[in-house]
Amino acid sequence: MKKLTLPLTEKDIISLRAGDEVFLTGTLYTARDQAHRMIAEAIARRKRIPFTLKNAMIYYCGPTQAQKGKAIGACGPTTSSRMDIFTPALLNAGVKGMIGKGQRSLQVRQAIREHKAVYFLTYAGCAALLHRYVKKAKVVAFRELGPEAVHQLYVELFPVIVGIDAQGTDVYKKRGI
Repeated sequence: MKKLTLPLTEKDIISLRAGDEVFLTGTLYTARDQAHRMIAEAIARRKRIPFTLKNAMIYYCGPTQAQKGKAIGACGPTTSSRMDIFTPALLNAGVKGMIGKGQRSLQVRQAIREHKAVYFLTYAGCAALLHRYVKKAKVVAFRELGPEAVHQLYVELFPVIVGIDAQGTDVYKKRGI
């Protein structure tokens, strides 16, 4: 088990291999389909995005409202392939990692390798458990999207598995691109 602090350094990312189990501590951002569309449009129009993409970790998640005394409600991963159309643009804009569930397209695997980034998997079906790792949460963009707004989360020892490493090796295929 590796313990890493966000944002990840290039050295951290290059050291990871598909299948590695990792605990992440630090800041990440949630974003699902509509937020990705809005971010990609802003990038294309060279408009300001209300949070930094440089070295960012994006969690494909639409959290539920927090119960009293909790930072956030249920916060499980959504299917990552739905973001594949937007992922190369976000990587090109500086994103260094993503967290979700499921396989990614060849185009995304190539973009991960090209940008020396990483794709993590987290435990699907465990949304009610994953909220325990979130210590702080606030909406930072696209509040009008409700649960799909971009949330800035501070996590401690958030459990992930390297799905695709910076060399393009995919845990589902156990080989490079």
